[in-house]
Amino acid sequence: MVNVSPEPTTRQPSKTSLRALDTANFFLADVRDGLGPYLAIYLLTTLHWQAQDIGIAMSVMGIATVIAQTPAGALVDRTRRKRVYSIIASLLIALAAVITITVPTYPVIMGGQAIMGVAAAWFAPAVAAITLGLVGPKALDRRVGRNETFNHAGNVFAALLAGLLGYYVSTKGIFLLLAAMSILSSLSVWRIQEKDIDHQLARGCTEEEEQANDDKPSGWRAVLGNRSILFFALACILFHFANAAMLPLLGQRLAQGINAGASSAYMSACIIVAQLVMIPVSYLTGKLAPKGRKRLLLIGFAVLPIRGLLYTLTSDPILLVAIQILDGVGAGIFGVLSILIVSDLTRGSGLFNTTQGAISTAVGLGASLSNAFAGALLQRTSYHFAFLTLAALAVVALGVLWFFVPETSAQKT
Repeated sequence: MVNVSPEPTTRQPSKTSLRALDTANFFLADVRDGLGPYLAIYLLTTLHWQAQDIGIAMSVMGIATVIAQTPAGALVDRTRRKRVYSIIASLLIALAAVITITVPTYPVIMGGQAIMGVAAAWFAPAVAAITLGLVGPKALDRRVGRNETFNHAGNVFAALLAGLLGYYVSTKGIFLLLAAMSILSSLSVWRIQEKDIDHQLARGCTEEEEQANDDKPSGWRAVLGNRSILFFALACILFHFANAAMLPLLGQRLAQGINAGASSAYMSACIIVAQLVMIPVSYLTGKLAPKGRKRLLLIGFAVLPIRGLLYTLTSDPILLVAIQILDGVGAGIFGVLSILIVSDLTRGSGLFNTTQGAISTAVGLGASLSNAFAGALLQRTSYHFAFLTLAALAVVALGVLWFFVPETSAQKT
């Protein structure tokens, strides 16, 4: 599947487009992840839902994303309207956020989460494709690191505002914040100049490479025939199955016995701590990635079971928030390397975004099932048992990565 070109393409996009890509990543930080753990707090403290219903609601967005993710990646490979579709997706998320608080009924909330899930499916492959189309594969390592740095900075900004809104105004203000950032992300994407995007290169190949691949397997046959991609997808599923429910569970644990405003403030603190760590981690990962992907990703996977175990050793809110430093390390590394590994494995194939969508499907599958699984487990057992179960699954993910996923940077020439 991998058809390495003799020399990666170097491009010189305009400064306007590169700055717009920075701001788009900043504002998309809050948009592409939806409401996340804030939804759990809102449903628990404002609408007084049961743990199992909260887990289902948290899973709906992920399930919708799983369904839409791979088709979204395939569409990104085929369309030249990447900016237009990105703007539409952002506005759909704004709409879903507003209707969630204006009509807070069970079917509307579930429908809103489904809309968010379908829209969010677009962003991971679209941003990766626009980035590759702007800078080319030679500059992709550092540029992806920069993208993730701005993304995490945007998350810090959004979490600070969300904490202030939740504490001093209302948890409903957090939903309006998401809508506002959706609109701002749309404006940023529109400022990326169309002429700067090489849509052929954004697929992961040049025209010459595409012609050379005419007699090779394409589409799903090529993806499913690549053992390295399949095992990387499995590692991603297990990692996110173990990871996704940890923060919502922590949010529910912190919310016990305190009011909704304080719960939002604690949750914002958890997010801010993790995102502040992700900023330098993403930047350093982008710099170190050319020297080897796997050893860095092993570090990112290894901190997850440690984090799950530590959650069971204390009930002090300050210490629980501090443990989020490990979340920052793991997520910061994964956010950069998952894109680069897919780029390595699909170089010259023209399937970069299709495969990126498939890997994102794996991530979404693990995340969506995680929340439903953890919600049901919590209702029947305890927070300690739930965290230890997720930590054990994280160890399995680490094992799959260690033994079955190869170092991919050696495939770059």
